[in-house]
Amino acid sequence: MNDPLLYVIPHVIIHAQSEMPRECCGVVVVLPRTNNVHYVACNNIRQETEHFIIDPKDYVRAEDTGRVVAIAHSHVYEPPVPSLADLAGIERTGLPWLIVNVPIGSHTITQPSGFKAPLLGRPFVHGVHDCYALVRDAYAEQGIALNDYARRYGWWNDEDGSNLYRENFAAEGFVPVIVHSPTSDDLKLLRPFDLILMNIRARRENHMAIYLGGGVILHHLIGTASRREAYQEFYQRRTTAVLRHRDLMPASETDHADSTPVR
Repeated sequence: MNDPLLYVIPHVIIHAQSEMPRECCGVVVVLPRTNNVHYVACNNIRQETEHFIIDPKDYVRAEDTGRVVAIAHSHVYEPPVPSLADLAGIERTGLPWLIVNVPIGSHTITQPSGFKAPLLGRPFVHGVHDCYALVRDAYAEQGIALNDYARRYGWWNDEDGSNLYRENFAAEGFVPVIVHSPTSDDLKLLRPFDLILMNIRARRENHMAIYLGGGVILHHLIGTASRREAYQEFYQRRTTAVLRHRDLMPASETDHADSTPVR
């Protein structure tokens, strides 16, 4: 066994079997005194049986145990091949990921390699590949870096929850261009890479899209793959605001832009 991660595979498999049909997850650490690898089983706080989110309290506990060197999780009745979401997570953590299959017990170990998920056709995984992740990646291709924000599934319907979009996008460099559902005249004002906020059957805005021009948007709805689609009436009626990033505006416009957050 040349790779020390191989020593923890039996422990990950035992954990995975106990969690079926849900995915298990955990952290591999190197113990400070012995330099031995050790698997710290963590709680998967994602409600769905597919995918995982490590409980932050468990991750802190793992860090207290030793130096984190890898993330481990299981694929149930699926090959241990990293999904697009897994590959994105590998890059985000900067750590190798050990994936085991249950019940067979096969495994893969995947190192960070600079992977970037395609903008089109990525499956929806909230918090990893969702509408905001697509927006971040698309703007990154334009040289605009947007911060990531922790978000729990269903935050848009919490009675006293935060508003991910309205509370943060002024600080991210966006200014309001339209603050209501667009009229036919408003549609003529749209420019490529305007950001469209929408409310689709929720307490607060829960979706966003990037305007590509020519009446087409790029977006990622729950339960679908990311795609281009016509900015049709269904989406126009659910639009609450259109924002434009200052870096995509000429100086003559930024001098007069309203930086007040959309209310």
